[in-house]
Parts: sequence; C-alpha cells; structure tokens
Amino acid sequence: MYIYPDNLRAKAKLWLWELRDVAVIGAGLLLSVLALSRGVGMPLLVLTVLYAFLSIRMEGASILDFLRCAVCFLFLHQQYYEWEERKS
Repeated sequence: MYIYPDNLRAKAKLWLWELRDVAVIGAGLLLSVLALSRGVGMPLLVLTVLYAFLSIRMEGASILDFLRCAVCFLFLHQQYYEWEERKS
C-alpha cells in the first residue's frame, strides 16, 4: 500500500522547515561550531539561530517570507499611484 500526499508538487519538509532551510541551518551550525572552537565569537551562531527561527513554516508561510515582501514593498520596488478627479 502506498500513501501519497495530497499535493505531489509540494516542497519536501522536515519538521517545521523545508529541506533547503534544514541544509542551510545545518551548514550554519557546523560553521558556527568551527568558529566557536577557534574563538572567533558567537555572531555566526546568533545569525544561524535567527535564520532558523525566521524560516519556520506554518501553513505555507514564514516570517522570513513576510519580511522579504515588506522590504520589497517599502524599499525596493517603486510604488505608482494615479490620482483622478471624481466627477459627481
């Protein structure tokens, strides 16, 4: 017996993250441990944990996606408004 997900085009997930995010978090943690063993400090570990928190996916969306859209809307893409006179 085979059990298929409802949407076969859905991205693969592991716990609360997509597999791409799990790979980035794993590589970040590995580099963080190496940096800590060299005495460089904790900034890389803090960035990795922050990325792990922001990339948690609930119902197909993450905080990181929202922040990307907000930055694009507010800073990167030009907003264009047309004003027209309302005739009564």
